[in-house]
Amino acid sequence: MANNTALLVIDMINKMDFDGGEDLLKHTREITGSINHLRKEANEKEMPVIYVNDNFGLWQDNADELIEECKKGPGKEIVEEILPEEDDYFIIKPKHSGFFGTQLSILLEQLEVENLILTGVAGDICILFTANDAYMRDYNLWVPRDCIASEQSEDNENALKIIKRSVFANIKGTSEVSIEEAF
Repeated sequence: MANNTALLVIDMINKMDFDGGEDLLKHTREITGSINHLRKEANEKEMPVIYVNDNFGLWQDNADELIEECKKGPGKEIVEEILPEEDDYFIIKPKHSGFFGTQLSILLEQLEVENLILTGVAGDICILFTANDAYMRDYNLWVPRDCIASEQSEDNENALKIIKRSVFANIKGTSEVSIEEAF
């Protein structure tokens, strides 16, 4: 399964300098280790790791400039902990879904991906919207519950319920299932 699976890291490069950012930062600290574990496993299995990140209104910046800008905010520690590696992909998105207005669909098609692992923030917004759009494109989904965070824990749990019920994603945590068993 790993050869047709990609790991998406959504909006983890983030200043966290917005209203509610302090709460999101607190919950994001709890998932960074699990995401990094998945990144390591994906690299070992030669699976593509694709960062899909909000542009935060920086329309003329590239990935490196976006990363440097995000290091200037309260989220600096997370950004430094989860920096993309040289061979990771980096897609900048303008809205909530990783598919809307991006080249993600084309990249996934060229990589012959059928299964997606969605990780990152915010579970109740960007993860939920990306999961919906991925489902509409017939991808099999794993959204590990220990790899997504929202500003409020209750909102995160509600998003996971919707993701499981409406897009039929596996939401088991990384300690409950391996990449091979997830799909």
